[in-house]
Amino acid sequence: MDDKCYWIGFNLVKGIGAVRMRSLLAKFDSLGDAWNATQANLQEAGLSPKIAETVVKIRTEVDLEGLWRKNSDEGINILTWDDELYPRRLKEIEQPPPVLFIRGDVTVDDHFAVAIVGTRRITPYGRQITEDLASFLAGQGLTVVSGLARGVDAVAHSAALKAGGRTICVLGSGVDRIYPPEHTQMAEKIIKQGAIVSDYPVGTAPDAANFPPRNRIISGLSMATVVIEAGETSGALITAGFAADQGREVFAIPGSILAPQSKGTNKLIQQGAQPLLSPQDLLQALNLTRAGEYKAARRAIPADAFEAQVLSILGEQPVHVDDIRNQTGLPIEKVSATLTLMELKGMVRQVGGMNYVSVSEQQENYDA
Repeated sequence: MDDKCYWIGFNLVKGIGAVRMRSLLAKFDSLGDAWNATQANLQEAGLSPKIAETVVKIRTEVDLEGLWRKNSDEGINILTWDDELYPRRLKEIEQPPPVLFIRGDVTVDDHFAVAIVGTRRITPYGRQITEDLASFLAGQGLTVVSGLARGVDAVAHSAALKAGGRTICVLGSGVDRIYPPEHTQMAEKIIKQGAIVSDYPVGTAPDAANFPPRNRIISGLSMATVVIEAGETSGALITAGFAADQGREVFAIPGSILAPQSKGTNKLIQQGAQPLLSPQDLLQALNLTRAGEYKAARRAIPADAFEAQVLSILGEQPVHVDDIRNQTGLPIEKVSATLTLMELKGMVRQVGGMNYVSVSEQQENYDA
């Protein structure tokens, strides 16, 4: 059984988050051992009697391998702390989610990401600012992160997509339960130009209690969070709070002191958030005026000898994975794993039938 099956299993248990998962990993030799442990041993690892009892109950009811196959069949990728592709910025926060469910692709380019959040009751002023900012960031090669909600979130995703950029939405439900439902079509586009992400198990329905916790992922994936418009009790302020706690930059768009949608943003500025007066100011504040060059360098430099060896074989003409294996002399498992990682980095591309080509800067510009 794949070790990730056990991560999926513990993810089903309410009350097991980052802290308790670390306790389990510290106590047992493997997560498989933890999954099959007695209730007493689970309690010794730091689980409460109720949570330990829940683990024992769930493991008798759940087919972990069946869940794994279901996720795979539905095109849902799973990342855990053990995965190299787990977003580095997110892993740096105090309590990163142990498991991420993903539709689409999270790539190393998403290291350069900015969250745009705000009210559902967006004004014409807020809409214009959101469209301009998201389009500008996407045009600069930065990933736009938001929550797919009505209002500012939806406008930010839409503008990034129209600009040909990458965007990530973080759900307060399973990645198979798009909310709000009228954004289903937008979600399909996001999958092609970014990713839908959630730490909730597949099948989890959207619930009001789920949304505040997911906001820590929105801010955690991002270098900075920009609040466009927000009332005094807006959920966007929760995201800004998480960003500040995570040591990330917080920006707010100033607005009229008479506008309800600007009361939250103006208060953020009063409390120390940076007022954002132009998109260029954001790049300068984050030292991202050369973001494109940084990203190109990250892709151009192979991470290890295996990547360098594979890259030396590939060019504009497709090469089959078996030919790569024969020329490198590497085991097929190592070749496949290396190619998968290089594809996510944007260094190579699969062009059908397990054939690969290298990705040049010219190709990337054309695809954009």
